[in-house]
Amino acid sequence: MSKKAVLLLSGGLDSATTLAHARAKGFEVYALSFRYGQRHKVELEAAARVAKQLGAKEHKIADIDLRLFGGSALTADIAVPKHEKVDEIGGGIPVTYVPARNTIFLSFALAWAEVLKAYDIFIGVNALDYSGYPDCRPEFIRSFEQTANLATAYGVEAKQHITIHAPLINLTKAEIICMGLKLGVDYVLTQSCYDPRPGGKPCGRCDSCLLRAKGFSENGMKDPAP
Repeated sequence: MSKKAVLLLSGGLDSATTLAHARAKGFEVYALSFRYGQRHKVELEAAARVAKQLGAKEHKIADIDLRLFGGSALTADIAVPKHEKVDEIGGGIPVTYVPARNTIFLSFALAWAEVLKAYDIFIGVNALDYSGYPDCRPEFIRSFEQTANLATAYGVEAKQHITIHAPLINLTKAEIICMGLKLGVDYVLTQSCYDPRPGGKPCGRCDSCLLRAKGFSENGMKDPAP
């Protein structure tokens, strides 16, 4: 019998690869996406496509409003930084960081996991090509895993440990793409752009687009997505 797992699915390249990885490991995956006040809905449309293509058991979209707080180029009227080349991406934490987003998302995933009695949660964070986000670091994942086992009834009462899986955390974007291609991910279905044009076409110049293009280039191919 397959083990149940809850997986955070944005519709982007990383979460799609993580879903394919979890399925290959034999997990019955319950995918969770968020309508959180982000700039566009195309990533949710991509998440639905990916969940279907990669065989998620169920796909839920949770509604929360992080625009209430703002503080990010993805949830407020702040311009998304654009560059011509990937080496123009600066250091530090960029304005596309959404305050506490992964903490909030993982908390929702944990709540659903507790209802499902699932002891595994997957998240596609990456600490190498991750644009400086503090909630994509290994120490954050370890800390949240400890919290999960302390903060839930099934974590306290059950004999099984709750595990937060971050299988991409030490991979480059090129290595993630290589993994996904081997696992059968159709990257045409994914959407990674922070600021897509009308109709959903990627801008090609935000940090996410540039890092994605670099990853495909290092695999000797162009990004197959439109």
